[in-house]
Amino acid sequence: MCTYNGARFLSEQLESIAAQTLSPDEIVICDDMSADATTEIVRDFASRTPIPVRLFTNEQNLGSTKNFARAIGLCQGQLIALSDQDDFWLPQKLERLAAKFDRQPGAGMVFSDAEVVDEKLCARGPTLWNQIGFDATVRQRFLRGQTFEVLLPGWTVTGATAAFRSTYRDLILPIPTNLSMIHDGWIALVIAAVAEVALIDEPLIKYRQHAAQQIGAPERAARSTPLRIKSLDGLQAAMRHENSYDALITIGEQVKERLQSRCADFDCGDALSRLDQRLAHLRTRSRMPGTSFSRLAPVFRELFAGRYHRYSTGFRSAAKDLFRDPSRSLADRKR
Repeated sequence: MCTYNGARFLSEQLESIAAQTLSPDEIVICDDMSADATTEIVRDFASRTPIPVRLFTNEQNLGSTKNFARAIGLCQGQLIALSDQDDFWLPQKLERLAAKFDRQPGAGMVFSDAEVVDEKLCARGPTLWNQIGFDATVRQRFLRGQTFEVLLPGWTVTGATAAFRSTYRDLILPIPTNLSMIHDGWIALVIAAVAEVALIDEPLIKYRQHAAQQIGAPERAARSTPLRIKSLDGLQAAMRHENSYDALITIGEQVKERLQSRCADFDCGDALSRLDQRLAHLRTRSRMPGTSFSRLAPVFRELFAGRYHRYSTGFRSAAKDLFRDPSRSLADRKR
């Protein structure tokens, strides 16, 4: 868990973790220089629970991504579950996640849906997956093997719903801070490159929405995509402002670089080959000529190679590339 000025809802979250039907072996908390009662709440909780609680206070403000990276590096268990400071875990969350790992030994990560709630934990309409567009059609693409392609934009997996095997920690860390995604997007993407990512098609947390909602401390560097915001409204705004081809290519190149540097420890050959194909497709789509006639050759080349169906939405994406202004954003194309 990472905390930053989270006193308002932190006690409820900690108590929901303590009430799990499968108790965690430890709770690791990295606080990013909170100015409120956050650390006092953690210390009081630690004095009352039988679960070992390790609190680390940063000497300087790291921001959410680096703070989560630090927390991940300090965990000692075989499975690492991420937690925000303001949600509420349903009692069987850890038990359901652990059981999924047991049933799918090839899974490197498991994540679930979430119930979207207000600050009083009252339901606010459809579940998180339905509200962010991870609907049945997209889930079928995911389950048919297009896991990496579905995850590449970076907001499908919400870290607070996820757990992963610690054997992938050296692949994950360090987490880049110069990409148009945050820690959970990066973690899901690099694990998906070399292992299965499994779904639990039910809510396992209450994903709280409130006015003062931000992951960790504000980043010092300005960014064009508002992905620092945890709120559902912020997430949906980020999706509408979907990453440009250049941003997706940059993410893919950094994943490729990470895989190449870890090939001695992980089986990256197939992932690198698929990633090269994915990057080639993105570069082709980003460089479409100015007229529909001149786009015929690259569009049909990508169609016959099967890349539109593998990496985009098939004939729909091809038609949009053929008839729309290639300078328009990926969000306008809806891939």
